[in-house]
Amino acid sequence: MSRRTAPAERALILAPHGRDARIAAQILLEARIEAHTCSKLGNLLDQLKVGADIAILTEEAVSDIDARALREWVDSQPPWSDFPFIVLTRHGGGLERNPTAISLTGIFGNVTFLERPFHPTTLVSVVRTGLRGRRRQYESCRLNDELEARVQERTEELAAANRELLSQIEERERVESTLRQMQRLEAVGQLTSGVAHDFNNLLTVLLGNIRFLERSLIDKGLDGKVVQRLSNMREAAQRGARLTDQLLTFSRRQHLEPVATDLNAVLSKVEDLLQSTIGRKITIETLVSADSCIAMVDHTQLQLAILNLVINARDAMGNGGSLCVSTCNVALGPPSSPEEPPAGKYVEICVSDTGHGMSKEVRAKAFEPFFTTKDVGKGSGLGLSQVLGFAKQSGGGVCVQSAEGRGTAIRIYLPPAEGAATALQNESSMLVAAPHSETVILLVDDDNAVREVTATYLRELGYQVLEAGSGGAALEVLGSSATVDLLLLDFAMPGMNGAELSRRARGRRPMLPVLFVTGFAEQDAFKGISERDIVRKPINVQELSAKLRAALAARPRQSAGDGLPA
Repeated sequence: MSRRTAPAERALILAPHGRDARIAAQILLEARIEAHTCSKLGNLLDQLKVGADIAILTEEAVSDIDARALREWVDSQPPWSDFPFIVLTRHGGGLERNPTAISLTGIFGNVTFLERPFHPTTLVSVVRTGLRGRRRQYESCRLNDELEARVQERTEELAAANRELLSQIEERERVESTLRQMQRLEAVGQLTSGVAHDFNNLLTVLLGNIRFLERSLIDKGLDGKVVQRLSNMREAAQRGARLTDQLLTFSRRQHLEPVATDLNAVLSKVEDLLQSTIGRKITIETLVSADSCIAMVDHTQLQLAILNLVINARDAMGNGGSLCVSTCNVALGPPSSPEEPPAGKYVEICVSDTGHGMSKEVRAKAFEPFFTTKDVGKGSGLGLSQVLGFAKQSGGGVCVQSAEGRGTAIRIYLPPAEGAATALQNESSMLVAAPHSETVILLVDDDNAVREVTATYLRELGYQVLEAGSGGAALEVLGSSATVDLLLLDFAMPGMNGAELSRRARGRRPMLPVLFVTGFAEQDAFKGISERDIVRKPINVQELSAKLRAALAARPRQSAGDGLPA
């Protein structure tokens, strides 16, 4: 039975014997109730399916037929429908006097018995009562449909809100996890940078005194086990210096000199080096982008990062495999991990291998310093953390894609050098003047042991040295009439640091060349200071000599040897 929202009230009449059908139809028509007379039960069922609101049947019409089909129709009504029937009976009285009425009640359910002969008003009243109840059924159906629609709509709204809430919870958990990871990496970075600073001071003293002892023993003509042991000590200290440099790179305290660098050209130049590094059991393929891939990056640190990744890939393919290094330009969306850069355009260099890959647990710790899956003694665990520190400090990031048994692809994203000319570092050697014994250097360092070693280096190089243990003591020297040709000062000093001392020294002697010696300093503190004006700890004598010569050669002539305060 179909649901009808605006019923055209219609009564069906089944009274095949006598004049009952004609009389009932006439009475209903006079009462302006549509009536349709059915000749047999089949016709009644057909009309019920078409649509009706009440049915009038005579008692004998029902008793003459098999009522199972009618009962099936009654039972198939939807839950909201209780179709009304009126049965015209021959006898009145209660059910105990009319057993047929009992069976008809079981068949029709909603049935009213009207004894013949009946008054027309009575028939009209009973029919209108049945129609009124039918209208209420339709209204109940409509209200129920509206309620179900509203419930469904509200359920969908709640489901959508629940999905949005779950999405927000997942996003918040992801952001919190990313923040915790970034805070942990930052905390580790601060710790490692502080440790690196102290180690650089210790290594400066250690390497310096080992060098002095070696020269002293050689000058005295001594050789053998003592000299060999000193050589072993020097090599161990130099390995410690390289480790310290890796720590600084991870903590993003390494001073970088970014220039517009063509990654395609870099990759072409280092291909032979990479092949010799990984050996012949592994095949290497370089895929250079057809587009220009120019990034703002420190050329030397970039080569070290590529070499680090290639060595890691080699170790992941112990029995051989294939390795690919490629370049391209990419546009990235929002980052999904703390290692990745913000959304934007980048130049990508990717190192992929066919090694054993990483599990999710290993992937989560891959960038932590000192974490390694290699055997003891075969890796420091700083390779990937050094690459991450370099990429982040350069303004980019790193993405790792890996699965166990399916290899690893590590992508370094670097900021593009838009509109900048390529500056591959083909540095020409500078012609500088040789030092002479009259050149005076004011050395400032708060660490007595480091200052002693540095002063010895300077004297060996032929310079005269004035020493100061603090910024205040250095300003006193500069405020006197002492001749000072160059100021060599430690950057990280208590009280007055190197940057402040340099500013105040330049206030007194504007043309005075200044070189900074540092094992660590915050990156922002070196803004505006060129790498050629920075000497790294532990001090390399060749680097120190070259930068001193360059600084002295570049000084204005009028300040050379000027011993008077400006």
